[in-house]
Amino acid sequence: MKRYIGLMSGTSLDSIDAALVAIDGDHIQLLQALNHPLPEPLRSELLALTQPGPDEIERLGVADRELGIALAEAVQAVLATAGLSAADITAIGSHGQTLRHRPPGPERNQNRAFTLQIGDPNTLAQHTGITTVADFRRRDVAAGGQGAPLAPALHRALFYSPQQHRAVVNIGGMANISDLPGSGEVIGWDCGPGNVLMDSWIQHRRQLAYDADGQWAASGCVDPALLARLQALPYFHSGGSGPRSTGREDFHLDSLLALLDQGPVPADADVQATVLEFTARSIAAGIDSLSGVEAVYVCGGGAYNSTLMQRLRELLQPRLLATTAELGLAPEWVEAVAFAWLASRNLERLPGNLPAVTGASAPLILGGIYPA
Repeated sequence: MKRYIGLMSGTSLDSIDAALVAIDGDHIQLLQALNHPLPEPLRSELLALTQPGPDEIERLGVADRELGIALAEAVQAVLATAGLSAADITAIGSHGQTLRHRPPGPERNQNRAFTLQIGDPNTLAQHTGITTVADFRRRDVAAGGQGAPLAPALHRALFYSPQQHRAVVNIGGMANISDLPGSGEVIGWDCGPGNVLMDSWIQHRRQLAYDADGQWAASGCVDPALLARLQALPYFHSGGSGPRSTGREDFHLDSLLALLDQGPVPADADVQATVLEFTARSIAAGIDSLSGVEAVYVCGGGAYNSTLMQRLRELLQPRLLATTAELGLAPEWVEAVAFAWLASRNLERLPGNLPAVTGASAPLILGGIYPA
């Protein structure tokens, strides 16, 4: 048995998820996990850097180092909680923070495609004394892929069943779907926004990090005109069920404000209700595009939004809707576990991507190694 630590700082930028994982061949076990807060000045700077702004290279360089230090602190916190030392860990798998994601597509040919994650792995390895594997997405992009989503490979390893056609939906900042048929090829893609627009709106209007249980959304009414404008956004007319991926470049507060400027502005709670409905419908449309799905399992922070989950249950019936807790892994830790697993795949010289998901030309070993 080898121990790995997976680190994930997602689109929502709410915290660093750190997962201590034991891996022995096909056996994957979560041993310890925690959320490590991002310092507010760093969080604000990372959020600002997701959009164009002045002096970006200087600011990016500083944020890269600062995030590397914060990631190292998350590793040290999970080690202290578990009563382990650096010598007990084979490697860290660090996703880093995505600042730009420009995959190949109708507006960008393969040679101009790129994806950028920061959180300096040199700093992380230096401060922890643990070999670090990072920069998982760019090799896939170099091979013509989207570089995302990468979690479907882990979803297959953990959640596949030959007796049940399952789909796994990760609702983080963005939402992605993994289709896991009982037999045949696994596919997956980003189906649109997850929490990002809901979080952005409540932060903008109420200075809250997120809409707990979707209570604010539940207090409002869906605005049909705004919903129609959201559903007309270009991402939903640029392809089918994959390979395709998205990020804050497509879905962010300014994009929502621009849509609100196009017509009468609904009440604040009605905007939140409409954004939740839009999120639920885009996820349900992705599931509806698949044939034969019997059960849908949700992971990511969106699994804890009871209003969103209830709306998905209504849209997806008669299919079963549950969270990945029913399959043995709490929803909030799935992505961090994925990057621990991807680190193990790298060190074992095994591929970490699924070409049917990302569109890459071949299965590839993902990530660079930064020795302790």
